[in-house]
Amino acid sequence: MRVTAVIPARYASTRFPGKPLVDILGKPMIQWVYERTALSTTVDRVIVATDDERIAAVVRGFGGEVCMTRSDHPTGTDRLAEVAAGIETDLVVNVQGDEPLIAPAMIDAAVAPLLADASIVMGTLKTAITSVEEYLNPNVVKVVTDCRGFALYFSRAPIPHPRDFADALAERFAEVGAFKHIGLYVYRRQFLLGYPHLPATPLENLEKLEQLRALEQGCRIMVAETAAPSQGVDTPEDLEKVRSLLRTSQG
Repeated sequence: MRVTAVIPARYASTRFPGKPLVDILGKPMIQWVYERTALSTTVDRVIVATDDERIAAVVRGFGGEVCMTRSDHPTGTDRLAEVAAGIETDLVVNVQGDEPLIAPAMIDAAVAPLLADASIVMGTLKTAITSVEEYLNPNVVKVVTDCRGFALYFSRAPIPHPRDFADALAERFAEVGAFKHIGLYVYRRQFLLGYPHLPATPLENLEKLEQLRALEQGCRIMVAETAAPSQGVDTPEDLEKVRSLLRTSQG
């Protein structure tokens, strides 16, 4: 099966303008994401989707493939669907452009269930939450799954809730078995093409989590587990963390 990774990249970020082009140890962040994505054993092709010529020029400069998209897309999924409509592929992987440390194995873990089971139309990732602070943080999206690994719900709230020992959460947190959602998605191309046309749903609007639209519309999302660390870049402080981690890893 043909697997294409698409990296949506916007220049006009509200919190961090120009984020894809910030320098990380001599390379722009978008290059780090591109090169690490290309190391995935399941991905055949990597494309950066952008509406900004500055980003496109940098990607072409390091030999990457670019697809210029419209500038009026409300979400990254809409941008992804525009790219998917113009290419021949079976699966499309949405890799966030602000994940310069993404492990190729994470991509492989998310893709594997869709390669093995043709009935799965959408997949994503989760990783164990190890601290109470992260569990209670509304900026950390939690996910709970059924016995087969399909998502039951995504929420900014601390789920699942330990009714019997909520007052002793700090001491017994390991018993909760909470998981953080990692925003990497895999779609079957035909499903992705129709996804932006699904109407927005009440829970999606309430939680401000786009993936809830799929669940509310009756679509199943397979959630693979990964132990690989993830460090996205949302702020300049996050950027310094990434630089520090890379300096350490490179000795």
